[in-house]
Amino acid sequence: MADLSQDAWAEQLKNDDNAFILDVRTEEEVADGYIPNAKNINILKGQAFVYELEALDKNKNYYVYCKAGGRSGQACVIMNQMGFENTYNLAGGFSQWRGERTE
Repeated sequence: MADLSQDAWAEQLKNDDNAFILDVRTEEEVADGYIPNAKNINILKGQAFVYELEALDKNKNYYVYCKAGGRSGQACVIMNQMGFENTYNLAGGFSQWRGERTE
């Protein structure tokens, strides 16, 4: 797992042909806006979160975010334990995101 600054996360994502954007916020938070092309899997769903992760391709590069960066950091740790090698946490989360967003 790597914690990336807002700028580093956006720059690396832009140049990554194997990227997968993962939003681990609640559905209510997602309703307030999200980063385009992100898949939402709510980390607060416990084991259901793990089951949904198991269906994902472990060879992708995962760009993970939440509201402030804490839950997405936890998600990256869980994913690494499950065999996902490339996970990148958005430091500061969506609340500090200044890039493209869908409202």
